[in-house]
Amino acid sequence: MRDSEPLTGEPLAVDLVNTRPADGAGRTDLLGTPQGLADWLALEGDRLRAEAVDPAPTESDLAPVHAVRAHVEAVLHALLGGTEPAEADLRALTDAQRAAPAVRELAWDGAAVTTTVRRSGPLGVRLAARLAESAADLLTDPAIGRLKRCEADDCVLLFLPAHPRRRWCSAARCGNRMRVARYYQRHKQVTDQER
Repeated sequence: MRDSEPLTGEPLAVDLVNTRPADGAGRTDLLGTPQGLADWLALEGDRLRAEAVDPAPTESDLAPVHAVRAHVEAVLHALLGGTEPAEADLRALTDAQRAAPAVRELAWDGAAVTTTVRRSGPLGVRLAARLAESAADLLTDPAIGRLKRCEADDCVLLFLPAHPRRRWCSAARCGNRMRVARYYQRHKQVTDQER
């Protein structure tokens, strides 16, 4: 897994925050272009399919998604630091949901009543509403207390560990790199002592 690829598989709100990984020059925005957003939507698959039925995202769709990401990130970092989230961030996430409320459309498929969740409005606003809703679900779930930051020195990604001993966002991304660095340090020290 390359650092330029989004890390997925965590709760949707965490996946969103993780679209700003660190690299040698600071933080990279994997949703910085409409194509980057389209690629991430494709990776997230069914979790965002209902909101992603429109044509490809445009520049105007980026701002609402970036705003929700910034508010989710601020709240998650406050919780990680053991502090109260800012009221403005919580309010902004609520407002994002209000901008495109979910409506469950009922239909008859010939055998049973079915439901499809739909939102109206521009794609970016619908995505922001769905992402803010996902954040609300995560923030009110007791599992939020297990949220961790990757222990790799140069990583800023977050994750919810399934196992309490998990230390890295991804074994392929940071785990291997940190193990190799430790191995190098141990062998470098042995070599230095032999001199």
